[in-house]
Amino acid sequence: MSSCTTTRFYTDKGLVPHLKREKNNIRLFDDEAIRWLTGVKYLKECGMSIDAIKQFVDLCVEGDSTILARYKIILEQTKIAQKRLEEAKRTAEYMEYKANHYRQIVDQRIPDDTNPGKWDQIPV
Repeated sequence: MSSCTTTRFYTDKGLVPHLKREKNNIRLFDDEAIRWLTGVKYLKECGMSIDAIKQFVDLCVEGDSTILARYKIILEQTKIAQKRLEEAKRTAEYMEYKANHYRQIVDQRIPDDTNPGKWDQIPV
């Protein structure tokens, strides 16, 4: 998605509160709108869903009485991010294992056991 399309999507979803428009309905991005877009971008990059971001934005607009609710959302998102990090670590470790395995094949230290078309040729 291009940044223009993404920006339009975010504003259409109500993720940029109080967005001003000129008489031809063209969006006007002042400093506040840019800050909202930046915050939304960071939350999205953290893996937060659009619905969760909308909930978070709505709570921010409500004000200081929602700080605890926002904190809980951030804590939940932190747990999700930690889980994704662990999954990424396992994936990286597996890929390192596969790369080392392929290096042994390339160096002809072991036969190519990665090609299912050749599995009947590998001694058991």
